[in-house]
Amino acid sequence: MLLNKGETLFQQGETGPLYRIHSGLLKIVRVHEDGTPVLMNIIVPGEIIPHHSLISPKEYHGTAVALTRSEIEMLPAQEWYAGLEREPAKYREAALLLQSRLRMMQRRIDQLTQITPAAKFRKLEEWFGQYIAPAELTESLTQEEIGQFIGLRRETVNRSLRSR
Repeated sequence: MLLNKGETLFQQGETGPLYRIHSGLLKIVRVHEDGTPVLMNIIVPGEIIPHHSLISPKEYHGTAVALTRSEIEMLPAQEWYAGLEREPAKYREAALLLQSRLRMMQRRIDQLTQITPAAKFRKLEEWFGQYIAPAELTESLTQEEIGQFIGLRRETVNRSLRSR
């Protein structure tokens, strides 16, 4: 299936299939009880989501929205879990997918622990650029979302953008 920029793949709280991302980027946004949306994650090609449902089912933790035109394969949940039971090697696939995600999260923590806001912003631009070049980061994420993703206020992101 193809999703265009801005289209929703699934909604927070729903249950359903898993998805393999072949191309494009998705963002996962979680809306808190007070209605505040928070950018939780960026999904890149090669991932199967939701990560927390690779071994057993659970409702979607957030809403998945395409940041770019994305090619996505639906993996029916029952087939995925039955496949795990029939073919134990599929557990290895799930473990490798989780390992890859953990390593990506380690890189993200490295971005968050940069001392200056400019360094945090530069690291995010470098990482994001791998997936969207030649487009700019601000063509995919709002200043608020950038700030949420790297632990800065929107105003600080705005200053970083103006100082480039």
